[in-house]
Amino acid sequence: MPPRQRRERPCGRARVRATVHRLGRSAGRLGTALAVAAGGLLLSPAPAAQAAAGLERVADFGADPGNLDMYVYRPASPAPDPAVVVALHGCTQSARVYADNAGLTAFADRHGFLLVFAGTTSANNVSSCFNWFQATDNRRGQGEAASIRQMVAHAETAYGADPARTFVTGLSAGGAMTSVMLAAYPDVFEAGAVIAGLPYDCTRDTGPFVCMNPGTDRTPEVWAQRVRDAYPSYAGPWPRVAVWHGDADGTVAPVNARELRDQWTAVHGLGQTPDRTSVIGPSGTRREQYLDGSGNVAVEVDRVPSIGHGTPVDPGSGPQQCGRTGTAHFIDSICSSLWVSGFFGLTGDVDDPGPGPDPDPGDPEAPVCWTDSNYAHVRAGRATTAGGYTYAKGSGQYMGLYNTFVTHTLKESPAGHYVVADGSCP
Repeated sequence: MPPRQRRERPCGRARVRATVHRLGRSAGRLGTALAVAAGGLLLSPAPAAQAAAGLERVADFGADPGNLDMYVYRPASPAPDPAVVVALHGCTQSARVYADNAGLTAFADRHGFLLVFAGTTSANNVSSCFNWFQATDNRRGQGEAASIRQMVAHAETAYGADPARTFVTGLSAGGAMTSVMLAAYPDVFEAGAVIAGLPYDCTRDTGPFVCMNPGTDRTPEVWAQRVRDAYPSYAGPWPRVAVWHGDADGTVAPVNARELRDQWTAVHGLGQTPDRTSVIGPSGTRREQYLDGSGNVAVEVDRVPSIGHGTPVDPGSGPQQCGRTGTAHFIDSICSSLWVSGFFGLTGDVDDPGPGPDPDPGDPEAPVCWTDSNYAHVRAGRATTAGGYTYAKGSGQYMGLYNTFVTHTLKESPAGHYVVADGSCP
């Protein structure tokens, strides 16, 4: 990708940026396409009455090689040595839009942790995407990744944040950048939550659009090695990872949730069959958890039914509700910020299923059924294709031609294993 334009920014110190490059024509086309493919339609600004009043701009947090903006949300009653959650917005969004709608601020207020909202603009990418696909920004010590690391260091020194409790989450391009931060800085982040995002270093051997949709299928070992390559000398514990994805996401194909699971379970030395499954929240979100040798959740996958590309929220004042749907890509479903904060260990015990369908305690592996075209099954990661034909994932059963006309019902049991169940699925 040709060099992208960087903007000069005033700050507390008299600082002059290095050479400023203009975006080339091809870079503009890529960024515009990413707005549609990775961030969706252009978002309207959040209503002024809903602005995040507590969001503070930090003008000088370090050398900032990635030319990013830093914003901090400090709760009225912060905990002593507060934890830090870094939040990364999607394409065409902003730090303020994400703060206003994702619901994280409600739990920061309730539990006293600090929020750092990193922001990028059209000066970095024509569609305000984090450059997760660009080597100058997705490597340790470089570009945007290095700037986000500096934000964390500033939060520790300026606000007394606890360096042992640092977390990161993000949507779409921000979700892909979350993968970058977990791989490039495993010594900094204890855990992360990737929402509608992508495996780390997916673009090593293909382009960003292929990574997003239809997605790329690599072995767990290949994916894990890409994470290890991000910091070859690292020998410490790896971050825990939660993956959130809508089953009907047509922008970042749901198969990416599976590939993310493969990447991080392999990094942790775990298999790809879940140790525990459940259903959570009002929308019947299906949760798969993969436990380490101590019985702790190292990786989890949360598949939200019937939603497209966005951050799941559940507007309201109930204890398990949060967020707003005032702009695009915040989807009324389940308060993902509650469960993400719980996964980080910041909200106490929220692992009990919330209101809504519960799995039968005597049958934790109760089957789930899906009826769709072969094309849709492949896109959702329930089937694979070879030579123009379709095969059920797990069982390998033949399903016929790979197209939109052949339809089958697949039964999933256990999670990730599918069998053809036309006319017989409960």
